[in-house]
Amino acid sequence: MNVVVVESPAKAKTINKYLGTDYIVLASYGHVRDLPSKNGSVRPDDDFAMEWEVAGQSKKHLKAIEDALKGADHLYLATDPDREGEAIAWHVREILEQKKKLKGVVVKRVVFNEITKSAIIEAFNQPRELDIELIDAYMARRALDYLVGFTLSPVLWRKLPGSRSAGRVQSVALRLISERETEIEKFDAQEYWSIAAKFDTGSGIMVEGKLTQLEGNKLGKMDIGNEAQATRAQNIIQNETFSVAKVVKKKTKRNPSAPFITSTLQQEAARKLFYSTRKTMQVAQKLYEGVNIGGETVGLITYMRTDGVTISNEAINGCRALIAEQYGEAYVPDSPREYKSKSKNAQEAHEAVRPTDVSRRPKDVAQYLDEDQQKLYDLIWKRTLASQMESVVLDQVAVDIASAEMQTVLRANGSMIAFDGFYKLYHEGRDEPGKESGDEEERILPEMNEGQAMKLETVSPDQHFTQPPPRYSEASLVKKLEELGIGRPSTYASIISVLQDRNYVRIDKRRFIPEDRGRLVTAFLSSFFERYVEYNFTADLEEKLDDISAGEVNWKTVLEEFWKAFIGTVDGIKELRVREVLDNLNEVLGPHFFPERENGTAPRACPKCDDGELSLKLGKFGAFIGCSNYPDCSYTRQLAADGGAADGTVEAELDAGPKELGIHPEHDKMITLRKGPFGPYVQLGEQEEGTKKKPRRASLGKDQALAEVDLEMAVDLLALPRDVGLHPEDGQMIEAGIGRFGPFVKWAGMFVSLKEDDPREIGINRAVTVIADSGKKPPRELGKHPVDNKPVFIKTGRWGPFASHGKTRANLPKDEDGETIELERALVLMAAKAAKDGTGPKPRKPKKKAKKKTKKKAKKKTKSKTKAKSKAKAKAKTKAKTPASETAADDPKATGSD
Repeated sequence: MNVVVVESPAKAKTINKYLGTDYIVLASYGHVRDLPSKNGSVRPDDDFAMEWEVAGQSKKHLKAIEDALKGADHLYLATDPDREGEAIAWHVREILEQKKKLKGVVVKRVVFNEITKSAIIEAFNQPRELDIELIDAYMARRALDYLVGFTLSPVLWRKLPGSRSAGRVQSVALRLISERETEIEKFDAQEYWSIAAKFDTGSGIMVEGKLTQLEGNKLGKMDIGNEAQATRAQNIIQNETFSVAKVVKKKTKRNPSAPFITSTLQQEAARKLFYSTRKTMQVAQKLYEGVNIGGETVGLITYMRTDGVTISNEAINGCRALIAEQYGEAYVPDSPREYKSKSKNAQEAHEAVRPTDVSRRPKDVAQYLDEDQQKLYDLIWKRTLASQMESVVLDQVAVDIASAEMQTVLRANGSMIAFDGFYKLYHEGRDEPGKESGDEEERILPEMNEGQAMKLETVSPDQHFTQPPPRYSEASLVKKLEELGIGRPSTYASIISVLQDRNYVRIDKRRFIPEDRGRLVTAFLSSFFERYVEYNFTADLEEKLDDISAGEVNWKTVLEEFWKAFIGTVDGIKELRVREVLDNLNEVLGPHFFPERENGTAPRACPKCDDGELSLKLGKFGAFIGCSNYPDCSYTRQLAADGGAADGTVEAELDAGPKELGIHPEHDKMITLRKGPFGPYVQLGEQEEGTKKKPRRASLGKDQALAEVDLEMAVDLLALPRDVGLHPEDGQMIEAGIGRFGPFVKWAGMFVSLKEDDPREIGINRAVTVIADSGKKPPRELGKHPVDNKPVFIKTGRWGPFASHGKTRANLPKDEDGETIELERALVLMAAKAAKDGTGPKPRKPKKKAKKKTKKKAKKKTKSKTKAKSKAKAKAKTKAKTPASETAADDPKATGSD
């Protein structure tokens, strides 16, 4: 008997079918152990010894592997063919060896790039030993990430309260986003003008040219800087006579891009499908592990974590044959296209991401895939096929239209696609919104000859302003990280997720905007740990880690070099006082928090008192803006760039009282903007006297600038939550609103946070998509609990499906499906959880017999009578000692009054 270990149960199920009855295929469910989240898990003083801990859920999976090994001849470790897969295989072997479960068992490593029958059989015919260099590279990365995180994060917590964590690569990615925002804030738009003129060629066909030379001088983009200069140029052109001075014709070629690697797949899916990097990898994982097609589970794409751009000869031949069949021989290049990786050390030298069988067209498999899988498979299939297609051929023409002696020259450019080549199938996306590589606008120019007279018809000056660099999108951030050599494609999705989870950045219109918390962390690290967030340093360290996997350097040597310098820096920072940190951050981030005001007042002037100065301060829960005259002046502001004087002025108004926005058009009541303990909000009307009912209120979104809140926006906010539309699956209403934790959509009692969409504007199609992308499912009632007759639900949380009843929650094992689980099984799981936690339903106490109640009541009455008699005797004694005049004066009954 042979035992095979893979990561996932889906992969295990597929491979088991291919291998037959002589093999038992089991899943490890990912990593089986990791470094515990505590100090001392990596010990630099003990030759970087590492302490591993088996995860709770992994114990039963390892037990299943141990049981299967009894009497087995071979153990095949068939985890993914990359560094992480090699690490999982090593961990499984190490644990089994420590438990002495491998006696008489031959252990081999098996790798395959695609989950198809032929690839699996071939891989098992060529087993190998574990790759020690790859394992060393994993150990070095894991140790580095741990040491940076567990050494640097506590420094952040002490010196910068409210900060969450710092990481080796995430901090550098955060710096990129923060510095881009600083560039945008500092950007000073420059005015410039362009001049276009239209000419009649003599046959009634108009040609447009743009001014490139004036008075014999070539013009740069910014050379015409104002309206006066533009008007002068216009006048000069209008007084000239023009003819064709030069005609230049040439053919250019556009070659297709290489097949996808991990990073380019993430970029293109973000541009074209609007998928996050995490979603792209999740969908790709499902396509790799396989889908059921005609009763057989088939992997549709090759392994999706790769730096390699090559594809097998078999795949190339399949592409060329299909291109000839589907588009004709003209679209097949004379020889196959070969691509080379730009990466110095293409990670683990995999093939590119491609279909396992290119003849399996998207339309052929659409019925077996969900919508997300269809879109991603279509993208991968087209990119792969296009990479082996003929080039695009463009005919380009440039015509110089000039005055006498070439004093004034205008250029007309034309282009035409002579042969569409791979454009027939695929256009690569660009980072500019809505643009693709094949979006060249065809501008066909009429035939013109040198010396031909051109009649000037119109001259049009156009004003322009330079634009700041765009914020990073997920696609452009991944591209930049890759260009700088920071991180590796397989880590980009987790890096981006961590930045969002830590609330260091947010996404608006699919672009990253750093939160103030993130900018504080970046400023702190750049000031006091400058070397460790430098782009070159991080990239050089990545290269050393790649050298480890190539067997060129010892992993402990790399760790030792890094640690000596790093811990010295940390020890030096520990002596810094918080006041020194604040002074530095006030200086670095001053232009961000206190920009120049339009009214000319001092940027740091307190809007509440006359002579106070605003500055950054630290409190128990993090940083905030406060006045220097505290405690005499109580002005504070949450950390958020104030947008200049506008928001600061509004906030000062709110400190004094509500701000009136206008009368509600339907309710005829005043809407006011107010400041509450949990942030600003709008209110409709006032609370009526003699009633406890509060007026209608609506919170502002955390990213909403106070200065932008007007009557129209307030009316929209007060209309929340609003009905978006009926869900197509069950006809239940979807609602959108803003709650305590931000904007949301609600369906079937389930809340899904909105990260990019406005609850006031989101439509039904987008709402359904957001709900589907969340992975959440509405609660499913299984039945009533036998103890208290209350409902038992199956719900979906962050860690997967769980059974819920009252306060008891029990996670479902990973091999059990929330869609099929029955009430009896859920009761067993919850009983075990309740026994562990001391929770769970308590049976109602039976009613006691009436006789006992009567006795108790009688006892109570007897006691109360005894107490009353004692009080009466005491009162009588007091009255006997008190003069009658005093008694009459003190007792209203004595005078006959009520």
